[in-house]
Amino acid sequence: MKDLSTFVKERRKAIGLTQEEFANRAGVALTVIRKIEQGKTNLSLDKVNIVLAMFGQILAPISVRELEKIDNENS
Repeated sequence: MKDLSTFVKERRKAIGLTQEEFANRAGVALTVIRKIEQGKTNLSLDKVNIVLAMFGQILAPISVRELEKIDNENS
């Protein structure tokens, strides 16, 4: 499973946009894109989801129990 920073960076590059161009299209500040791609941990979930919506994705909280169940099913 790719981490958020790798996912966003690879997808952004695949569509041929600079960080600034992507930020403008997503409607977020350039600093948001930079923080995401640098793997910063102090991000707003709302801003992350605005960016992920550009790729048809969303990030949502999941309980540890649910995550363990998913991991066990994939093992």
